[in-house]
Amino acid sequence: MNEGTLIGSLVLAVVIAVLIGFFIRRLVTGWRHRIERQIEAIGNLPALPDTVGPVLTGPTPGLYVGSTIAPHWNDKVAAAALGFRSKAVLTRYPEGIMLQRSGTGPIWIPDESIVAVRGERAMAGKALTHEGIVAIRWKLPSGTEIDTGFRADDRRETNKWVKEDV
Repeated sequence: MNEGTLIGSLVLAVVIAVLIGFFIRRLVTGWRHRIERQIEAIGNLPALPDTVGPVLTGPTPGLYVGSTIAPHWNDKVAAAALGFRSKAVLTRYPEGIMLQRSGTGPIWIPDESIVAVRGERAMAGKALTHEGIVAIRWKLPSGTEIDTGFRADDRRETNKWVKEDV
């Protein structure tokens, strides 16, 4: 390789690295602005109860898909650490639904806040060929309605959640 080709290759590599850094910075900035816009609408999540009754449904292992502002299935919530996918376990109690996520804190959905539990094909950027996502629509203490999505590891478990009369 001659010296001119080497210098040209190095310049091109630097330009590509700068462009990648620029786009990553723009993504992070956009995510921060989304959080700032949503903080007031989302507010604080409900506190975990001290005690709960017997398990009604579950525990069901799977994937926390994310939460979206209802009724827009692709308007992902970034505030209150609701924007990150993670492995999770979904459990129903008489007092509400517990979504225990690995890596972040649990989400408690009080029974009186639940509007609907239904099956969906797509939510928060996750699309399936069948209705395999359990979408729980609930009202936050701030008054905003959100959909929280969960995909069970075993598809048969989804039917137990969707057929449940909430």
